[in-house]
Amino acid sequence: MRDTILFGDCRQTLKEFDEKARCCVTSPPYYGLRDYGGEDKQIGLEQSPEEYIQEMVNVFRLVRDNLTDDGTLWLNIGDSYYNYKSGTGEYAKQSFSKSRQDLPMKTPKRANRLKGFKDKELMGIPWMLAFALRADGWHLRQDIIWNKPNPMPESVRDRCTKSHEYIFLMTKQRDYYYNNEAIKEPVKKDWGTRDRTNGKYHNPGTGLQPHSGLTKSYTKKNKRSVWTVNKKPYKGAHFATFPAELIKPCILAGSEKGDIILDPFMGSGTTAMVAKELGRDYIGCELHEKYGYLIQKRIGEARGSLEDFL
Repeated sequence: MRDTILFGDCRQTLKEFDEKARCCVTSPPYYGLRDYGGEDKQIGLEQSPEEYIQEMVNVFRLVRDNLTDDGTLWLNIGDSYYNYKSGTGEYAKQSFSKSRQDLPMKTPKRANRLKGFKDKELMGIPWMLAFALRADGWHLRQDIIWNKPNPMPESVRDRCTKSHEYIFLMTKQRDYYYNNEAIKEPVKKDWGTRDRTNGKYHNPGTGLQPHSGLTKSYTKKNKRSVWTVNKKPYKGAHFATFPAELIKPCILAGSEKGDIILDPFMGSGTTAMVAKELGRDYIGCELHEKYGYLIQKRIGEARGSLEDFL
């Protein structure tokens, strides 16, 4: 079932997989952000955050079943602010300001206030989800900050403009596949060989250094947990385009060439596109079949790039 798109609700299509993936990289619909149309029980349109979190737990329980024992989950999720305004007629209007600011807003009407939330309050959805997944058996290994240098402006005067989201690294078990070397970052300066001088480690030409025991040249360092990646819209794409540069380190660290990369919320197919560019296979789910042409087009572009590279 490699290089396959299964159209329909991922809560059903994830049960149809017949081969396990090594790595899952995905960005699910955010809570209360948008009505994608065509489905009554869309993920993200639940009546309360608790219901949303439970649906996410159910989805990622299926994802876990479809990962190898040493597999990893890289989960991008943004937060929302709670804003309740009384409406006219039968329903009250309740909106959520978007932290993923490149999306247009279309929030359904809800009939009651949400318990436990105060007006204008940050809801904390990412951490609610992370803790719920941990309670369901996932290992929460790291929170990564996606720093966006080009966020959409916000017309707020009582807080900072939101310019980051979270990526959670989660695993099935304590020991898992993680290729640290594949995503190391270049250092600004090669400190060279360090020799011991008068009880301290000396770096010729740079003076005394407080570090110890390094006897070879170092040009790379471990990747840090703040990833600075610009939003890059794809012309004609699904409006929630997942930046390719954000996905690449996840796939490089979480898999080897020939492995399967899973995305249960394919959208415009960026995860699949990057997987093919890096010599991996993909399998994914997408609720709306109308995105099929776009996904295949992007994957085709990636295959062409790979053939040129080879």
